[in-house]
Amino acid sequence: MTMDEIISFVGGFDGVLTMRPAPGDGTPEISWGDTFFYYAPDGTIATTAQPFATVVTKDYPGDEASHLDRPDTFRVNVAAGKEAFIRWTGHAPREDASAEVDPSATDTLMVHPVYGTAGWLAVVNPAGRTEAATRELLRAAHHLARARYERRAQSACTD
Repeated sequence: MTMDEIISFVGGFDGVLTMRPAPGDGTPEISWGDTFFYYAPDGTIATTAQPFATVVTKDYPGDEASHLDRPDTFRVNVAAGKEAFIRWTGHAPREDASAEVDPSATDTLMVHPVYGTAGWLAVVNPAGRTEAATRELLRAAHHLARARYERRAQSACTD
């Protein structure tokens, strides 16, 4: 899967707002070139909203284990949620699994090297072995984000 294929796939889900920071748009320089997916059917990101998936093209401070500084390397990060996380890894997000997989391995589904305890999974350069799983996880993350949004909207209506 290429970055463009992933961006197009996720961008095709209902209510998705795709953020692609770039020079001159007021975003931090470190985020330029990366992609962030939010469930925001009204086109507005709530101040408390977090993306449900990202595509990152470089190492961030404190998140260098995937060695994204290699040519043509990117990582898809997915807020899988507890159930999907357990299904794919065999353990709960809070359990330490840092030694399970080399975080720089390509085409390998893994616990996110930094946000794994929050239920995030990751794939560096998804390809044949992980394409179906990556698509399934992205769909599930979108579904969870939509459900959170709808719960918050419903709660706001009853307040």
